[in-house]
Amino acid sequence: MALVNTQIRDGVATLTLNNPSERNTLTADMVTEIVGAMDRAEADPGVGAVVVTGAPPAFCAGANLGNLAEATAEGLEAIYEGFLRIARSPLPTLAAVNGAAVGAGMNLALGCDVRIAAASARFDTRFLQIGIHPGGGHTWMLRRIAGPQAAHAAVVFGEVLDGAEAERIGLVWRCVPDDELATTAQTMAARAASAPRDLAIAVKSTIDQMADIAEHRDAVALELEPQLWSTRQPWFAERLAALQQRISKR
Repeated sequence: MALVNTQIRDGVATLTLNNPSERNTLTADMVTEIVGAMDRAEADPGVGAVVVTGAPPAFCAGANLGNLAEATAEGLEAIYEGFLRIARSPLPTLAAVNGAAVGAGMNLALGCDVRIAAASARFDTRFLQIGIHPGGGHTWMLRRIAGPQAAHAAVVFGEVLDGAEAERIGLVWRCVPDDELATTAQTMAARAASAPRDLAIAVKSTIDQMADIAEHRDAVALELEPQLWSTRQPWFAERLAALQQRISKR
C-alpha cells in the first residue's frame, strides 16, 4: 500500500498521506514517499501547484520515531525532511488540513505557502506537553506566520486551535466546512496552476525574498528585473491579447 497517494488534476498534484490507522504519522518510509512524490511533481511540467492533505481522520499526527529517548540528530533530521522537502519546493504549495495536525504534522502544514482548514481541524504543537523541545523550525515558522503571542500561546501555554480559531489568528487563510475542504483547496490551487509555471515560481521566490527587505525602494528594485523578464515572455503577449479581445467585446 502506498503511504502517499498522488492525484493530478487541472495542473494540481494532490499528495494524500495514506496511513490512517496510524493517523498518518511521519515515519522513515512515509518521508521517502513524500520526497519521491515531490520530486515527480516538480519534474512534471504539467504540475503548477501542490496540495498536501491526509487520509481521514487525521492530517498528520506527528513524527513516529519509536523510542525518542534514543533519537539522534541524524534520525530527527531524516524525519524533518518530510516537511522540509515541501517547504523548499519552488512550486506553490497548499495544506488542506482535514483533521489533527500535531507536532511535526503541524510543521508539515506550516511549511506550505497557504493553509486551508476544515472546521474539525486541530492544530496542536504538543511538544511541551510530552516533555520535548520543539524541532524542525516549529517556533520560527509559527512565529513568522501567526506572530509571537500566538506562538507562545500554542507552544508554551498549550492552546489547541480548531479551524475557526486558526483562521482568527491568521494561522490559516480560511476555515471551511469539512465537506468543502477538498473542493476549496483544489479550486484555489488550480488558480495558481493556471498561471504560467515559471512565472508562478518567480513570484513565489520574490515573495519569499521580501522577508529580508526593509525599504519600499528596495522592494521596487527587487521586483523590477523579474517584471521586465515577464513582459518578454510569450505568455504575456498571448494573455494581453486575449484580455484586450474580451474588453473589445463588451
